[in-house]
Order: sequence, then structure tokens, then C-alpha cells
Amino acid sequence: MTSNALHRFLIDPAAIAPDAVALTDAPTGATTTRHELLEEAQAVARLLSKQGVVAEQRVLMCCADTKAFLAWFWGAMWIGAVPVPVSTMLTAKDYKFLIEDSRAVGVTYSPVFSAAMNEAAVEQPFLEWMQVDEEIPDLVGEVDLGEPFPAVDDDIAFWLYTSGTTGFPKGAMHRHVDLGFCTDVYAKAVLEMGSNDVVYSVAKLFFAYGLGNAGYFPAGTGAQSVLNPGRPVPEEISAHVLLHRPTIFFGVPTSFGQLLSSDVPDNTFASVRIAVSAGEPLPPDIHQRFKERFNVEILDGLGTTELAHIAISNRPGCSVPGTSGTVVEGYEVSLRDESGEEVQDGEAGRLYVKGESVMVGYWNRTDQTRQALSGAFLATGDTYVHNPDGTYTCLGRSDDMLKVGGIWVSPTEVESCILELKEIAQVAVVGTDDEEGLVKPKAFVVPEASSVAADLESLVQEHVKERLAPFKYPRWVEIVDELPQTATGKIKRYLLRS
Repeated sequence: MTSNALHRFLIDPAAIAPDAVALTDAPTGATTTRHELLEEAQAVARLLSKQGVVAEQRVLMCCADTKAFLAWFWGAMWIGAVPVPVSTMLTAKDYKFLIEDSRAVGVTYSPVFSAAMNEAAVEQPFLEWMQVDEEIPDLVGEVDLGEPFPAVDDDIAFWLYTSGTTGFPKGAMHRHVDLGFCTDVYAKAVLEMGSNDVVYSVAKLFFAYGLGNAGYFPAGTGAQSVLNPGRPVPEEISAHVLLHRPTIFFGVPTSFGQLLSSDVPDNTFASVRIAVSAGEPLPPDIHQRFKERFNVEILDGLGTTELAHIAISNRPGCSVPGTSGTVVEGYEVSLRDESGEEVQDGEAGRLYVKGESVMVGYWNRTDQTRQALSGAFLATGDTYVHNPDGTYTCLGRSDDMLKVGGIWVSPTEVESCILELKEIAQVAVVGTDDEEGLVKPKAFVVPEASSVAADLESLVQEHVKERLAPFKYPRWVEIVDELPQTATGKIKRYLLRS
């Protein structure tokens, strides 16, 4: 039997419940049934076939979160082609690199991105056509679609580019089997997602976390997905959640912090039974304040583009603030020192994860693939510690850790401490050389809009000194209007360091 993921995530759901709502457009309320989504995907597959696209060729997708995104994603898989969703927050120069690097034969894009994509398409040696994602011609009767490509588990299903916090983005290649594995071990086993659930994801479909949240998780569990094609600003998020009443809410630490800083109604999340955070560690203060104000527990977790989704997670009803939770069943975790040896419990170590959804590798990046993969394990680039209660705590990116006076300092720990101050909305801590060339912590802070603190620098420094070891306090505090972020909401620390 073919292992093409389409059977589980598109064809079977449409056969079992053709009239069930699969998607809702958050701004308009327009709905798409499972059968209608199947027809949209089939229309894309016919168009691709007419364009001469064949199995394993790449189709780059620069698409907003609408039904067209999923139609193109599943439609490309129908003929065995490889959909490559990319960030919608990049420049023409970035897209030019991605088209060339992926050797995409075709590009589909939402109308709002037409100028950037047309500029990026100039002098592309492999690109043969471009298509607005919403403009899918009716080719029924003109193109014989046939059965879905007879993929096996190990066939490549889709690529996702890393966010590129350092260097150029890399195309992580994922298999058809990865989608079902992530759905079973996380969406079903951890979240108990089912047909009674409605999902809303702040994280967009173009990257790994959002693609699972609002894309294949609902398709594989019978849940509905509410899609927001616009920017995730607190007021709009609140309006959408109050109107469409999701039961599962996926966010990132930045969005949870922004929601807490806003004036949205305290009953905004009354329908939500569980919230999830990923992308970077969730500060304990945000976890506690969100629970107190909105009466919703946030499950923080660890996932990467290379893992496709979350491999370490807190569990409903027993979330431990300041930790990523425990290992999701189906994955295996190893914490190692710089020489590759396992560290003892309670000692900091570099995180390695083993599981079915680990990427095949990076496209055309042999050296970086070898650095990232250690046998069946993925080196995530994060530093973690295994706690006595079985949970894992992130101490930051391995290359973000600071050695101050010969002692390791976790930027995440210092940031969490600073965020306890009501005067601070966001913070990022990096290492900066002092006048003697020694590394010391520096904090970049975004004040709350209502903050009237006269001397914010002293306030931050004294607060950290009172709560953490003296060597951990930021020697400098710089007030900024905003922090530089990647398309997925991660802080671009390398920009702050420079």
C-alpha cells in the first residue's frame, strides 16, 4: 500500500466526513469543508501536471495562511512533487536565494507578495513558471489526474527552511512518515486533539511549528483549523478567539507576552482548554501571569525545524513553569558534553534528540548535515539540564551561553528574572566584552508602554542582583523600542551581539 501522507491527511478525512468543516478564515468566517479542500488540492495537482511538474521537483510556496496554502501543499504531494513553504516576511533578495538554492521549477505566492517574488524570479536558471496561489484554473476534463503518487515512507514529502539566525537558511528535508508520526505522538497522545477541537495558531503555516499546529494536526485528528492570514497582533487575535472559540491555542513566547501587555478582555480565552508555546523557552513569569489573568495553562515545549515538531513537552494539568517538560513518547533524548560524553543528571549538556521525525538532512549542505546528525540523533544546538522531577530546562542556545568569570551563565535565566519586573515587556541578554575584553551580560529591554520608571537601568540591575548570583547581573542595560526577530519570532541575538 502506498504511504503517501495524502491518504491519511486529505483523502480519508474527505471520505469519512465530506461536509465537516476543515478550515475557517478568521477575518471573514468563510469555511471550507474537507471535501472542498480535497477538490482544491486536486485542482492544484492538475495544474502542476499541466505545467509538466514531475515527482521530486520542488514547488516554492510564499503563501499567506489561507485555504490556498494547504491546497498547494497537498496538491504538490499528489503528484509526488515537493512543496517548499517559505517565510512570508522576507525580502526579494532572500526569495532570490531560496528559489535558486531549492532549484524550484515553480513558485506560487499570495497576491500581496507579487512584487518581491517577481523581482526574485529574474535570471533563475531552474524556474519555469509562477502562479498566484488563489488563481487555480478549472482543468477538470482537460487533465487526467490519476491516483496520488505511490510514495513510500522514506520519500521526501516537503522541505522547510531554517529561519537562518546565523548564516544562510538551510532546507531541512522531511519524509511522508514524519507527518503521521508527529500527529500520533504529540497532537493525539499529548494534546488529545480530536474532532471536537478547534485550533488557532499564532505561528504561521510556513514554518514547522505552525504547519503542524494548523495544517496536518487538524487534518489527521478531525479537528477544525482557524486560519489568520494577517499579522498576529493582540487585538486581532483576541477578536478571532472570541468569535471562533478555539479549544487549543498555539503561540510563541513573544505573542503571549504581547497579549499580557495588551488591553484585550480577560475572558478572551474562555473557550481554550489548553495553550501551547514553542520556538524558544517560555519565561516562568509569563506562564504564571497568563494562567492568573486568562485562566489557561500553557504547555511549553521544545521542537525544531529539523524535528518537524515538538519532542519535549509539558503535559496538561501538570505543566512546570521554566521547563520544556518531559520527553514525548517516541523520542529519545541525550545530554552530552563537548567531547560527546553523556553528562550526569543536574549537569548542563548539549541536547541530542532521536526520533522518527528527525530530518533526512539539509539539501546540498553535507558538512552542516554531518554536524547536525550524530547517528540517529539530531544535535539541536540547545543546552539543557535534566531536573530531579524528570523535566528538562533549557539554558539557552549552546552558542548563546556566556562564560562570565569562568562560570557558565544562561541568558534565559537572566531574561526570566528581568521579565518579573512589570516595567519590562521584552528582554534579550547577550554577551558583550568589557573594557578588559572579558565577556559580561548585557540586557536589551523593551519597556511596557505604561512604564514610568525613572532609572530603568538601575531597576533591572538591582532586581537581578537580588535574585541571582552576583556575577549574572547585566553590566549594561540598553533601552530599545523593539528586539530584532526572525520570521518565526526568535530573537536575532547575533544582531544584538554585533
